[in-house]
Amino acid sequence: MSTASFTLWPWIALAGLGAFHGLNPAMGWLFAVALGLHRRSRATVLLALAPIALGHAVAVGAVLLVVVAFGTVLDATLLGRGAGLILMGWALWHGFVGHRRRARIGMQTGFAGLALWSCMMASAHGAGLMLVPAILSLCVSPGMGGELATSTSIPISLAALTVHTGAMLAVIGAIGLVVYDRLGLAFLRRGWINLDIFWSAALAAAGIILLAG
Repeated sequence: MSTASFTLWPWIALAGLGAFHGLNPAMGWLFAVALGLHRRSRATVLLALAPIALGHAVAVGAVLLVVVAFGTVLDATLLGRGAGLILMGWALWHGFVGHRRRARIGMQTGFAGLALWSCMMASAHGAGLMLVPAILSLCVSPGMGGELATSTSIPISLAALTVHTGAMLAVIGAIGLVVYDRLGLAFLRRGWINLDIFWSAALAAAGIILLAG
């Protein structure tokens, strides 16, 4: 594998996970569309992207900050193993319990409520933990002694958070506008793919990657 492709895959993974998050109605587009329909405003659907991004970024950024903090004092291999075990446990919890315990926020909530919902859902889904394999791959190199350097890890983590959140918002915005303009929320009654099982599998896969790395 070339150096360029080795460096590129974490960014692709970050964007892909963001897009996958954006597909999930509970991560924002369902609420953005409901709020737009309630206010009869297409612009509201787009404006709702800001609080969704804020809530998601706060939840994911908090996890990345913890990873960087621990990474400056712990060996990256040990940190990866610990994160892998947490991911495996989170996958089991989310698969059997977590998807049944959702926070209750009204579909016609305001932007503040939408930001809170986005933050809570990202935390419950372990969104930040999912980024750990990519973050460790980007921040740790063989010449760094197995630890993360704060001077480089923080800018890389911020860039990773931007790529991840940007991809999620692009998907949320596209789906939200299509549903608002053409489909309407009634199509959800005819069926929608349950993404929870796929997300649990993705959590477990990320845990396996870290444990095997």
